[in-house]
Amino acid sequence: MPKYVDPVARRRHVVDALFRVVAREGLHRASLRTVADEAQLNIGSLRHYFASQHDLMRFAMQSMLDRVGSRLLEHVERIGDLGGYPRPEQLQLAAGLLSELLPLDGHRRAEVAVFLDFNTAARTNPAFADLSSQAANGTRTLTHRVLTRLDAADTLRPGLDLDLESERLTALLDGLGLSAVLHPEILSPRACADVLLTHLGDLSRPTGSTA
Repeated sequence: MPKYVDPVARRRHVVDALFRVVAREGLHRASLRTVADEAQLNIGSLRHYFASQHDLMRFAMQSMLDRVGSRLLEHVERIGDLGGYPRPEQLQLAAGLLSELLPLDGHRRAEVAVFLDFNTAARTNPAFADLSSQAANGTRTLTHRVLTRLDAADTLRPGLDLDLESERLTALLDGLGLSAVLHPEILSPRACADVLLTHLGDLSRPTGSTA
């Protein structure tokens, strides 16, 4: 009998191979042939699941967004209500959640590198524009929700414009991700985490303040 191949697992295997190629060599090198070689499959097997490079790229980008989204949801569920923690721990937890979008380890570094390459391609390729917009809107939604939860826990300084602060925080995350991927010798994972936590600290009430 022919060997059964789980199509979901096979697609995941191919996507992982694509991520490795893009992280190592850039999106321009991620042809069906190079991805098939990385996945140790013949190109005919790859075409059984993805008819074209375009199909593969879109599936990979959507898979990455889904993976990151699932990881963020799991993180949110672990944290629960921020109001149940002391103020310094609230900021640490919020920073830890947002750090899922930063290249603080090998896995997240590869994700951010792939994400940057896809967004660069989306600037001139309308086929990826919707996924790029989905990612951008998702980051803004996340930062706004984190700030809203901190505000509801009475952690932030009163009178902050949360829409504006969400844009500032999103820009900070984008800038840290780009710099840390392009210049890891200058901006280390520890520095990224420290900058993020310091920014959140600057938005919070002074220690001991209750009003």
